[in-house]
Amino acid sequence: MILLMECTKVQWNAERRLAMNANTKRQETSFSRFFWITLSLIVLLATSLFLSPYSPVRAATPTLVVNANQVLHPVTHVASGGLYGLGSDSTPDDSMVIPLHPKVFTQMAPGGHQQPNGQAPGGDALVVAAKAARAGAKVTIRMPDYYPNFPYQWVSWSNWLSVVDGQIAAVKAATSVKNIEAWELWNEPDWTWNTTSAGSFNAGWVRTYQEVRSKDATTPIVGPSISYYNASYMSSFLSYAKANNALPDIICWHELGGQGSIANDISSYRSLEASLGISPRPIAIDEYATTSEVGIPGSLVGYIAKFERGGVDYANLAFWNKYGTFNDMVINNNQPNGAWWLYKWYGDMTGNMVITTPPAQTGLDGAASINSAGNMVSVILGGGSGNNAVTINGLSAFGPIATVTLEYVASSGRTSPSAGPTVLSTTNYSISNGSIMVPINNMNSTGAYHLLITGSDTPSPTPTVSPTRTPTATPTPTVNPTPTPTPISGASCSVHYAITNQWTGGFGASLTITNTGSTAINGWTLQFSFPNGQTIT
Repeated sequence: MILLMECTKVQWNAERRLAMNANTKRQETSFSRFFWITLSLIVLLATSLFLSPYSPVRAATPTLVVNANQVLHPVTHVASGGLYGLGSDSTPDDSMVIPLHPKVFTQMAPGGHQQPNGQAPGGDALVVAAKAARAGAKVTIRMPDYYPNFPYQWVSWSNWLSVVDGQIAAVKAATSVKNIEAWELWNEPDWTWNTTSAGSFNAGWVRTYQEVRSKDATTPIVGPSISYYNASYMSSFLSYAKANNALPDIICWHELGGQGSIANDISSYRSLEASLGISPRPIAIDEYATTSEVGIPGSLVGYIAKFERGGVDYANLAFWNKYGTFNDMVINNNQPNGAWWLYKWYGDMTGNMVITTPPAQTGLDGAASINSAGNMVSVILGGGSGNNAVTINGLSAFGPIATVTLEYVASSGRTSPSAGPTVLSTTNYSISNGSIMVPINNMNSTGAYHLLITGSDTPSPTPTVSPTRTPTATPTPTVNPTPTPTPISGASCSVHYAITNQWTGGFGASLTITNTGSTAINGWTLQFSFPNGQTIT
């Protein structure tokens, strides 16, 4: 637009001189009015006919920034586990567990009687340990879930210490089990610990800690496992535990009230830890997401992103409904819903996690990785609605062109299977100063999106799954934008193709052509073809 206006201004100055030479002020005034009307029309036409380097994404568009050359840490799938995600050695089916590469499950105490939501006891840590191991995961044992009720009904100190001793003996007897992550001494003591009968929780923690360490000197201990991050509660607990040589090896709390405070909670804990002179502990969030968020892919992406950015060691989806559903991602033991596909994309990540920056702590967010070869970036994102964008920096080694495959998985709800992701587009973008910007329009906040970015010399990525829901009429275009025959210095463009609607026997689609260079292009053409004989009407 700037270049176009400058060219028009030069032309008008020449014509204005002609009018002045004719010494006709009325003609000059008339021409000025004519010029501004004409210029306004040109500007409006240029919006649709000329390729401006500043369209179609505007500055106000919410944008997730990915810095592919800034490593966070190796990929470990931090947020891929669940509380009671495993119901037995056969539920859910291994085909629903292994592809997600879960890191840690928190499960019921050996021989436990916990009956959440009135269900029969399930998810015994020693029963499911082998299943977790087949997926490369470890198991944290929630010790108070030996008891049947929640909140727990305190019996006595002698009973509790006997329960603790029995669990440790059971684990030692299970010599084939090698993947116990930690002992969780209590769950949500900020409201489930019976101070009237058992005394203060801080003193109770120390007593239980000492009992465990007298029988097991090496397995990590996790706590205090409070229901939400409370700096005052945590300060009191840590101070008392430190003074009594009973600090947990892994610090734990829950994030069950939404994701908006996660970054601040982690920062607050790290500051508290340092102020108390405590060496940095791994952080576990062994319950996350609200009752309305589980099973909804767009609602869960932000949790993954924030736990990765915050350096959390492991995080588990909350258990709200039923054993053996991998926390509301699996239906009928072997059918995935939309959320499962999000975690499949996450589970497919390899190499290193890289830094992402969202526009805010709620809404659009995402996590990203770069493979060990340094030639493929994977981005999962969601939570945004309407028109959004992703800027990927650090692509200088990818060559002049980046190929971006965009996939989408809709939310199928917590209890309905999903047919899997749909490939929305595969587009070439010119890399400028190591960066590209990918617009994603008409985002649905309940669904999740996936970008695979490869360079000019990298084989094109294979999408997660061949879409089975799209009708045969859905095109896979080969887009070849052809600028004017005479090359223009600084001119380049990219094309984004997306299906906007589809029905039996037809579909709707949008084409967005973006000038990625520094020069306006006039007289351009676009050529593309459909591989299966589809036609445009």
